[in-house]
Amino acid sequence: MADFLGSVWWMIVSLGVLVTFHEFGHFWVARRCGVKVLRFSVGFGRPLWTRRDRHGTEFVIALLPLGGYVRMLDEREGNVHPAERTHAFNNKPVLQRIAIVAAGPVANVILCLALLWAMLLIGRADYSATLGPAQGMAASAGLHAGDRITGVDGRTVQSASDASVALILAAMDRRDAHLDVLGPEGDERRVTLPLGQLAPGFAEQRVPELAGLSWSFQQRPAVIAEIAPGTPADGVLQPGDRILAVDGQAVTSGEQVEPLVAALGRRGGAGMVEVQRGEDRLALELAPRQDASAPGGWRIGVALAGGGAPAYDMRVQYGPLAAVPAAIREAGNMTANTLGVLKRLVTGHASLQVISGPVGIARAANDSAKRGVDWFLYFLATLSLGLAILNFLPIPILDGGHLLYYLIELVKGSPLSDRVMIAGQYVGLALLAGLMGLAFYNDILGPLPR
Repeated sequence: MADFLGSVWWMIVSLGVLVTFHEFGHFWVARRCGVKVLRFSVGFGRPLWTRRDRHGTEFVIALLPLGGYVRMLDEREGNVHPAERTHAFNNKPVLQRIAIVAAGPVANVILCLALLWAMLLIGRADYSATLGPAQGMAASAGLHAGDRITGVDGRTVQSASDASVALILAAMDRRDAHLDVLGPEGDERRVTLPLGQLAPGFAEQRVPELAGLSWSFQQRPAVIAEIAPGTPADGVLQPGDRILAVDGQAVTSGEQVEPLVAALGRRGGAGMVEVQRGEDRLALELAPRQDASAPGGWRIGVALAGGGAPAYDMRVQYGPLAAVPAAIREAGNMTANTLGVLKRLVTGHASLQVISGPVGIARAANDSAKRGVDWFLYFLATLSLGLAILNFLPIPILDGGHLLYYLIELVKGSPLSDRVMIAGQYVGLALLAGLMGLAFYNDILGPLPR
């Protein structure tokens, strides 16, 4: 219940902020162009609060907070007093109408940059693109635990999420990914990950896992929590010891201990278990005992500490001036990724399951809020940019559709006929209804096993 209420609350906050800025963009430019704004509403339905300014604009906070609108004086929507016709939107020059319509998405782009700047100023905690144990395709390509991915296909990556997005896009294109890798000893090399070999119909979000990659932050530390009495470890190892190696094989995560113990048991005899105990590194001799109930059939009698949320191992932070170009670069990367996914959706290289709706947004809003202010700012920036890109699409009903109409008018020298514009509105409604239906379908059925 707490998660549900949190999701609803943070979705309301997110959409309230983004929609208010979007509509303020329309409002501000409309005022500068001499258009009379009749109402500025945050939300829909019954007004909860209203105020009218000296220009006659009614400001409203309405009951349903999922959206908002700006209503301008327009002869197409009702009778206009002759004295006010020069203040009607439809009577303004086409360039002014273009500016007013484009101002909403542009405001979202500006908000995105401001949010990214604020996030980079306070610093965003994250996980580095350092690998855990590699398997399958990744291991065959020559990747190992401790390697850090610094670039994918010539594009610099800093975090595991950056690297994952780049790998997912490469997999969508059914092509191999060329990775710049920094080894644990500081050696640099180029590795080709043959993502083009992934089976058709793969789940895009699982590309790193399907390629045999794991991240170091996903690995449970090999720290001993308990030792069972009468077992080989009793009297040799101690709670709090961190296992560093078993029989000469390095251990970077708790998941490696049981397979290495089983391998030592099958080899026969004793082996050295290296541990970190305080400031000391110790090599202690142990011989696993065969036990049918133990994973792998062998045990030494230790229980490792539980998981929990791993600690962040990097922080991206800039000063006030340096954060400006960094925010622009980040927004550019986000734009390229979003447009890339849209292109792949159109060409069929991306699954329609990547589209999410209000439920998905609510979950993401709640998750990001839990991770801290830095991640919530990043989420808001991503959502604001997505709203801008969506509204720039040339779909009737959206801002982009109106911009398309006005650009055609600019070229041909006269407005489109009412018949053509009405037909376009119906097409836009159909497209939006289909998009919303798909988003709700993915929201509801996406998390279910198939």
